[in-house]
Amino acid sequence: QCLYAREEDLEPLRAAGLILRRGVQFHWLNRGYRDFADFLDTLTAERRKKIRREQRAVAEAGLRIEVRHGDTLDAELWAAVHSHYRDTFLRHGNHPAFSAAFFQRVGRALGPRMVVLIARQGDRPAASAICYRNATTLFGRHWGTAVACPGLHFELCYYRGIEYAIAEGLQRFEPGAGGEHKLMRGFEPVSTWSAFWIADGRMRALLARHLAREDGAVLDYQAELARHLPYKAGR
Repeated sequence: QCLYAREEDLEPLRAAGLILRRGVQFHWLNRGYRDFADFLDTLTAERRKKIRREQRAVAEAGLRIEVRHGDTLDAELWAAVHSHYRDTFLRHGNHPAFSAAFFQRVGRALGPRMVVLIARQGDRPAASAICYRNATTLFGRHWGTAVACPGLHFELCYYRGIEYAIAEGLQRFEPGAGGEHKLMRGFEPVSTWSAFWIADGRMRALLARHLAREDGAVLDYQAELARHLPYKAGR
């Protein structure tokens, strides 16, 4: 299987006999925004108001956000960030596969290609989100928090990522799979692709017919989502 295949890979994969499957994720696309306020100005008044309310709740809780790169965190700070990551997995009954030592090693190796957003309450690291980047795209993210604060998840995982992408001149922000709630925060439905080699010819033909029918439904779903984007008309 080939997951998250690039557009330029699709024809070679198809020619090699793999069957393709379309999925949908929500990505933020940078259309030359000057700053976060410029991005907000492209949204409807209702959405701007709600986003600012969420950001205000974080500020009023005494939380301040800082952006760090992977090679600037010491062992103590990585331990705190890892505790946020670990607790999120445990809270949902999942296994936190990565250790604090792993993140520390990867942070040293990747340096500015690992982006860590940290919410501090006083001097205490209260929440964090771990992202990765290349020259064009910010990818997210592991997230966790030790405090209950309305709007903190959206501020740390979405709005500050958008702000970072604009400041760095990145073209897009891919915050991870799932989450139709991202739509109302400016993330647009885009196609993603996976490809599969099925050795048994009869099974491959059966699955190919199913995926052809599924593709029409996925395209309809994507088009319906796009009709509910929060941008002003004619932007």
